[in-house]
Amino acid sequence: MNKNTNIMLKLGNKIRIERKKLKLSQEKLAELADLNKNFIGMIERGETNVTVKNLENIAIALGIDIKNLFNFTL
Repeated sequence: MNKNTNIMLKLGNKIRIERKKLKLSQEKLAELADLNKNFIGMIERGETNVTVKNLENIAIALGIDIKNLFNFTL
């Protein structure tokens, strides 16, 4: 696993954890973030590189600061 894949997996896992804390489905998070639900799934599985703008939309939808998405020390 390369460094890019590792950070994408960590980021995706963090988004999944935050989404589940709020009891949101991937579909609802996608709706709130103005993204496609399949794209949310790909992000959570670490299968795609996500833009800063999309990360901002996700953070706003989750009600957290974007920097908190990179706090991997759970």
